Amino acid sequence: QVQLVESGGGLVQTGGSLVLSCVASGRTDISNYYTSWFRQAPRKEREFVAAIGQSPSSTYYADSLQGRFTISRDAAKATVYLQMASLTPDDAADYYCATGITSRQLSDRTKYKTWGQGTRVTVSS
Repeated sequence: QVQLVESGGGLVQTGGSLVLSCVASGRTDISNYYTSWFRQAPRKEREFVAAIGQSPSSTYYADSLQGRFTISRDAAKATVYLQMASLTPDDAADYYCATGITSRQLSDRTKYKTWGQGTRVTVSS
């Protein structure tokens, strides 16, 4: 069983940057699975943000976010990061990391076995 803990959320001004971290603990090596970030804004569906595979070059992004967001992994620290730049109020949401997917349908949140508790990002205008 693996547990995920996100951190790094907070308040940032429009145009600012933030780095989120997702630390894994437990008996499962999450580097064997894709690990993804999702986000959920108030009254909206949880949406896919980015995913990273075992290889650091295996990264996938939501089309609308590519270029501003970067996902990366530090296997030695069992940590997955999400670097976010040029933030706008539309990026304000609770951000979750998830892992344990055995499907390639990376944007389908129902395919993930394990979720963190989330970290909140607020963007002031």
